[in-house]
Amino acid sequence: MTHQPPEHQPQGARSECYPEIGRFLDYLKHEKNVSSHTLTAYRHDLDQFSRFIAGHLDIADMRNFAPADVSVVDIRLYMGSLLKKGLQPKSIARKLASLKSFYRYLLHTGVIGSSVLSYVSTPKYPRNVPGFLTEQQTEQLFEIIPHSALSSGSAQELETSFVLERDRSLLEVLYSCGLRISEIIGLELQDVSFESGSVKITGKGSKQRIVPLGSCAAEALKKYFEVRRNFFRIFSKGDAGALKHVFVTKKGKKIYPMLVQRITKKYLTPVTEQKERNPHILRHSFATHMLNSGADLKSVSEMLGHSSLSTTEIYTHVTFNRLREVYRKAHPKA
Repeated sequence: MTHQPPEHQPQGARSECYPEIGRFLDYLKHEKNVSSHTLTAYRHDLDQFSRFIAGHLDIADMRNFAPADVSVVDIRLYMGSLLKKGLQPKSIARKLASLKSFYRYLLHTGVIGSSVLSYVSTPKYPRNVPGFLTEQQTEQLFEIIPHSALSSGSAQELETSFVLERDRSLLEVLYSCGLRISEIIGLELQDVSFESGSVKITGKGSKQRIVPLGSCAAEALKKYFEVRRNFFRIFSKGDAGALKHVFVTKKGKKIYPMLVQRITKKYLTPVTEQKERNPHILRHSFATHMLNSGADLKSVSEMLGHSSLSTTEIYTHVTFNRLREVYRKAHPKA
């Protein structure tokens, strides 16, 4: 297979770049379907490593770089340089993960025969417990959203009903299914099945999973769809059935991250004092409440779309705290 020059590299910079980096980024984009945000992070991490290794090994032209020549000591010196720049262990671990992925790609494509990164341990760092709502706060959240009347009133009344029902159903689905912000934005009408009570989610790397849809979320969606049909039939060209995405703006366009952030912050502010009042709090609350109610870790991991159980384990602290409290109250010698 003949590789074309990476389209994302500036013409004047190609002589200074190791060509396999561009091919790796193309592979991530076209084969692994990573998000643009993830692609930018990989590019930045590998560019940073390239600059370090070019100076450290005195490589004038990175086209002559031989990744097999990099030693464990070189990698550790690179990590040390990041530490000197003030990076936290968590950030260094992420950059090291990018580098390990790149070397796995080089190994897979036959550029190298073995990966030096397999001998480098990821730095340990304290994992921050994500913020979440208590079950009482969650109930309060859905109580403060006003209910709209299904009517064919004035334009202002219909618009208000549309916004209220959209916001309510969006928050219900976020909490019911534990979705990421990108997943709620990309959700399409064909992905929702009221018959089976499930939602088909397209997550990271275009991986799909089926997640149960709670009864409260289902009812909220049904009411939203009815209001949405009336709103677009009367005050917009065409029928809302032509809009393929579940959550849309008043103009019938797919919702965008900033709008989802504004909606969640608006309704979370009265119920929690947590600093971060974003959609992820509802995802964290979903996982925490599921585990606290006895769901097994593997099932929750699958519903969240995690590729590894270790990612989900961060939520088990809450379960343990609950068990410890039960133990303290029930055990005679606690």
